[in-house]
Amino acid sequence: MDNSSDIAPLIFFGLFGLGVVAVGLVVAVGMIKTFNKMGYDDSWWLIVPILNFVFMLKVIDKPIWWIALFCVPFVGSVVMIYVSWMLSDKVAKAYGKSTNYALGLFFLGAIFYPLLGFGKEQPQIVN
Repeated sequence: MDNSSDIAPLIFFGLFGLGVVAVGLVVAVGMIKTFNKMGYDDSWWLIVPILNFVFMLKVIDKPIWWIALFCVPFVGSVVMIYVSWMLSDKVAKAYGKSTNYALGLFFLGAIFYPLLGFGKEQPQIVN
């Protein structure tokens, strides 16, 4: 039996997995740097599962009890979309960007947050 063909999928998926992790790290660091520029020293909360909700609510000035809404079926999805949009809009406004840029942050955050985080632009409004 030829075992050399059995290893090809493992190599492919292993490299694919490493690529996904690398992109995830770039996005996470880009978001952290974006919020650090805005004056949020606790932006590392974005990489901790429940604390990321707390951080997003803190940035958009909503009460912490909204976390309970994330647990309610259907309501949680609507609240998450609303919070994500408000966060994108606030970041775009802080950097002096348009609503179109906020849409980019909302739908393509994996591209737009690292652009802000690693770019030379500084926010016009800080925390």
